[in-house]
Amino acid sequence: MAHDEPGKPAGPQKLVIRNIGLLLSGDLERPILDADAVVAVDGRIAAVGRFADLDSEGATTLVDAGGAALAPGLIDSHVHPVAGDWTPRQNQIGWIDSCLHGGVTTMISAGEVHMPGRPRDIVGLKAMAITAQRIFAGFRPSGVKLHAGAPVIEPGMVEQDFAELAAAGVRLLGEVGLGGVKDGANAREMVAWARKYGIQSTIHTGGPSIPGSGLIGADVVLEADTDVVGHINGGHTALPDAEIRCICEGCKRGLELVHNGNERAALYTLRTAKEMGELNRVILGTDAPAGSGVQPLGILRMISMLSSLGDVPAEVAICFATGNTARMRALDCGLIEAGRSADFVLMDKAQHSAGKDLLDSIRLGDLPGIGMTVIDGLVRSGRSRNTPPAGRVPTVLHG
Repeated sequence: MAHDEPGKPAGPQKLVIRNIGLLLSGDLERPILDADAVVAVDGRIAAVGRFADLDSEGATTLVDAGGAALAPGLIDSHVHPVAGDWTPRQNQIGWIDSCLHGGVTTMISAGEVHMPGRPRDIVGLKAMAITAQRIFAGFRPSGVKLHAGAPVIEPGMVEQDFAELAAAGVRLLGEVGLGGVKDGANAREMVAWARKYGIQSTIHTGGPSIPGSGLIGADVVLEADTDVVGHINGGHTALPDAEIRCICEGCKRGLELVHNGNERAALYTLRTAKEMGELNRVILGTDAPAGSGVQPLGILRMISMLSSLGDVPAEVAICFATGNTARMRALDCGLIEAGRSADFVLMDKAQHSAGKDLLDSIRLGDLPGIGMTVIDGLVRSGRSRNTPPAGRVPTVLHG
């Protein structure tokens, strides 16, 4: 298990990946690209197209995809980190590294709520948020990008608190409702202050999940007006269908579906978003670590479940965990286009899947096999130790 500081290699880097069998863009408007190669220079995508047409000279790393598919690295929109790659919730070390082997290259904190002795006073919660932001900005477990430092708001906070947090680099709020602020009016005021200073917000939705949380229904969700409706399918307990529909129709914010939620409610939300023609609002998370543990393949399982039972093409379901989240969260990854971070996952249908190819196997409910992950143009893992073995696996030819 590797624990790496962020930062660039000593010299210029050029990654070339050729012989890609299927290139998935992460973009709902054009989820499949007519290309078989990608070039990345110093951690960013420089060109996408046909290998014969691209400048592959001087590659410091050359990868032959072997006919496997390439997609943007998966993004987990909802995690609860604490310290590095350790979670006290399950007393587990290495959970982030395990998720990398599930194709996840970026994570978003919904609050560091499992920190033992988590401070609830305003000075303490601000200090902890700034500390978490600094820690994960300076330390990437196994190379995974974890955007952390998400304070849980408490009564008594004023606008200046949000200004100070933003000035210190905090860009996220923890789930509204996990702290003492559970009413719509106070939440709306604080969310507006956060938004004013460039801090994005998420709200807890559904029944209580940890001591101190409580029921957050559609009325509070709509009044609070956070940027993301966190685990709209419950974390774990979901709202009634009528309230889920009320939220979907009553706002235009992100609709986050999580692995550690109610699967039937997730499918209901997906159908509602599809009826509304607003699949661009759907994003995916795990809500781990949680009482049910850590799910290294949680994002892959959500993609497979939503495609196979929710009747959406696999390439569209993959967009929920990549481009949709990147755009909603203002990330520079998640899409295969020039200028974006070179964060990739290479995968193929699992050996002996009944599907005729990768996309068909996902549509049938199977999980893909992951052969490689790349973050900022650097190969971070090879064949996954957690997924079923892929039919086709990439090879590093040079570098």
